[in-house]
Amino acid sequence: MKTLVQPKEGDYSAFFSNYLKLVSGNNYEEQLQNQVNELLKLFKEKGKDWAETAYAEGKWTPKEVLGHVIDTERIMTFRALCFARGEKSSLPGFDQDPYVLNARFGQAPIEYLLEDFQAQRKALLTMIRILPEDSLDLVGRASGNPITPRALFWIIPGHFTHHLNIFKERY
Repeated sequence: MKTLVQPKEGDYSAFFSNYLKLVSGNNYEEQLQNQVNELLKLFKEKGKDWAETAYAEGKWTPKEVLGHVIDTERIMTFRALCFARGEKSSLPGFDQDPYVLNARFGQAPIEYLLEDFQAQRKALLTMIRILPEDSLDLVGRASGNPITPRALFWIIPGHFTHHLNIFKERY
């Protein structure tokens, strides 16, 4: 895989800075695979009851968090594809709460969600491999803010790490 260097400031809105601070280095593919392995290990160690239990009233279960991560990665990947292809229209934001509510992740077997997560990661990596290098820095607009495909790709592992840290701290 080509080296996917991290985005520079200005390639994304300040909102995403906290996610991007959670990733380092430029071995993108290795980071994504390490995250898959860590997630699979965590869910295997914790078991099915853990995956279905929120840490507090009104909070998502680990299954719902995983579903949210998958949805977010799909949306970020779609946005990156659009902008890499030269899309000029602004793409809308999304409200994560109705997405999780309407998805009913709690009804899905955890094995399906874990398989879906792995499939999303594989699709992401194969897409990046075939994108022209210069398309990674084309600027599009999402949620009213300018952003590049490169930034969107790096937000994905940062967003994952954010939620993994919450799993470790609160669940």
